[in-house]
Amino acid sequence: MQSVRCLAAAVMMWSAAVCAQEPPQTARQALLEMFFSKTPGTLVKHLPAATREALEKTGALANLQQYSVLTSQFQAQGQNFQTFETGSVLLSAEDTKTGQKVDVTVENDALRGDEDDIELSFQTYKNGQVQRTPFMPRTTFSMKLEAHVWKLNEISITVRLPLADPDLLKAVTEGVKARQNASISAAPQSQTVATPAGSDAQVLAAMRSILAAEITYAATYPRSGFTCTLSDLDGFGGGEPSEHQAMLINSGLASGKRYGFVFSLSGCAGAPATTFHLTAAPNTNTFGRKTFCADQSGVIRASDNGDLGSCFSHGATVP
Repeated sequence: MQSVRCLAAAVMMWSAAVCAQEPPQTARQALLEMFFSKTPGTLVKHLPAATREALEKTGALANLQQYSVLTSQFQAQGQNFQTFETGSVLLSAEDTKTGQKVDVTVENDALRGDEDDIELSFQTYKNGQVQRTPFMPRTTFSMKLEAHVWKLNEISITVRLPLADPDLLKAVTEGVKARQNASISAAPQSQTVATPAGSDAQVLAAMRSILAAEITYAATYPRSGFTCTLSDLDGFGGGEPSEHQAMLINSGLASGKRYGFVFSLSGCAGAPATTFHLTAAPNTNTFGRKTFCADQSGVIRASDNGDLGSCFSHGATVP
């Protein structure tokens, strides 16, 4: 009877000990511990054995042992941050001085036995407002169990560039607009002496702007291809870019009359259009000037006799 009681007591003690044990660490917890634990050596702890051995041979392991954890760095920079072992957000960091905030979100946590791929994305805020960006990097941390400890086995980074994304198109068109405005603002100062108004250089610059806009337009609206309507390339007045308001050239140039020349588009064949002709002919007030022409190849030609037909067939290539 005494032996039965002893056995029962032993079983109860073993059961209590098992219940008191902490659950095994998850791959996500290991990833957070690796970079944000205040305990020294956690970075090295979660490196694969082969990596540690290689670093030890080169002497670099000693430097990693002195690694200053990111927690201390964030605090030193006056940033408030939180880490989360569960839920959709892994990390949230806010800079109280600038009002900027970054959330690291878990897009996917694919656990497969002793392997776990944790895919993360990043979202930035400024004074509570989401900062949109066309570039969408994602980082995947591939964790693997090694001797009952989760180790960081691989890091992969992917960047998406959605060519039809409104934010990307807006950034491109605003950049074009800024450069054109800067060029226009600088023109009176730089051209007063060396480049008179309505010079060949100005006409050629305008043609190159239209040619670049055509390439961007065809890439942005592949179903239409090139356009033979200058106003389709216009649209800096406001609103969002569209097929009939692409916001690629300024309104003055989109009117077709600039620097004493008449600019026109034609020859948009096919659906989508794969070809076009661009011409710049002097108006009656600038009679006697060269005529310029170009097509989808981007090569600009010039004709001295003012005939548009001979410009394409016999015009001299403009360097």
